[in-house]
Amino acid sequence: MTVAESQRPPPGELCLDHLGHFVPDLDAAAAVWERLGFKVTPTSVHQVSGKPAGTSNRCVMLDEGYLELLAPTMDTPNAQRVRERMKLFVGVHLACFGTPDAAAEQRRLADHGFEPEPVVALQRKIDTGDSVGFRVVYVPAGKMPEGRVQYCEHLTPELVWREAFVNPFRLRAVYVVADDPEETAARWGRFGGLLPRPEDGFVRLDTARGRVVIGTRKNLERVLGHAPAAPALAGYALACVAPDAFAARCRKAGLEVAGRVVTLPATLGGTWLLE
Repeated sequence: MTVAESQRPPPGELCLDHLGHFVPDLDAAAAVWERLGFKVTPTSVHQVSGKPAGTSNRCVMLDEGYLELLAPTMDTPNAQRVRERMKLFVGVHLACFGTPDAAAEQRRLADHGFEPEPVVALQRKIDTGDSVGFRVVYVPAGKMPEGRVQYCEHLTPELVWREAFVNPFRLRAVYVVADDPEETAARWGRFGGLLPRPEDGFVRLDTARGRVVIGTRKNLERVLGHAPAAPALAGYALACVAPDAFAARCRKAGLEVAGRVVTLPATLGGTWLLE
């Protein structure tokens, strides 16, 4: 099975598909990754139902999941939502679950009171001239205030996880800041059809691949060093073969490193926990 073929979860399951940094400058954000030796995809322009969405991205593709660098480029409602989130901070504002059936997730979310929008057909052209396609499910911001929390069904994974751009890392967790972790975890559990369980002062929800870890700002600062005020997404865990060697590479590149925790520069925002 290729890397691309392994990304789509089996029927009835979901995974932590990708996280997104909202940034003002795509190239400056990408340069952080490139300085560390990562391959980053070229700039791609988003379209919704064949019309410009007002945002562009570059991506860091991983063996499991990926990281999106997303910037507003036009004066559209979609771009304005990104700018509003960046007024809070530059960093991780998007958490996306991968699903094999976006329409089924939309119906389930409606049954649970999340008031989802109709399934959105999202496209973007890549440097080869091909169009990658997704079916995406959004809910109103107030229903999941920690960020843009959504579902995505990949229609063309072979064009998203192209072998030349895949990096040997895995997306393992997203860290969520909450004033009341138990209440927030119950809501995330309903959103994802996941079972929350306590773990060392946090609440954890496991998907078929990747986990959600929810905690207070104080507890997350104890683990990550830095965390924004609730409600928010604080950072994420990346797994690799030699985390200590990679941490040393980050330190040599000028990033703030404490053990296996890497604080990202202002052009990117957020925190990595290396596993």
